Parts: sequence; structure tokens; C-alpha cells
Amino acid sequence: MATRKQYNKIKSVLREKHRTGKWLADELGVDETTVSRWCRNIRQPSFKTLFEIAELLDVEPGELLAKRNDLEG
Repeated sequence: MATRKQYNKIKSVLREKHRTGKWLADELGVDETTVSRWCRNIRQPSFKTLFEIAELLDVEPGELLAKRNDLEG
């Protein structure tokens, strides 16, 4: 089974901030399944949503993105 490339770090930032995917879904008004797909890098949020997530988690938007060398896996 191929490993999925990591494009965002939403899951790890949520963990660092002691927040859940359910909390994020409620704050954004989206389904928990959507947040779960973002966290597992199955789908990616829009840039607008990425900025909203960053604001909610009190981080810079770039902190939610994987580093370039993380993408080469």
C-alpha cells in the first residue's frame, strides 16, 4: 500500500493546541468527516479555509503546511 503524502499538518497542530477535529468542524461549520479527511491528507482545505483554521488555532498559516522535504516521501 502506497503511503499518502503529507501536504498539511492540521492533525499535529490540533494535537499541540489540545483541540479536536470535532471542535474544528464546529468552529468552521463543516462536517467532522471533512476535517478528518484534511487531517489524513485525503483532501485539502481551500486557502481561505486554511487561513481560517490558522486564525482559530492561533498559528501562522505556514505552520499548517508540510515542509517541502516532507512532500518527497
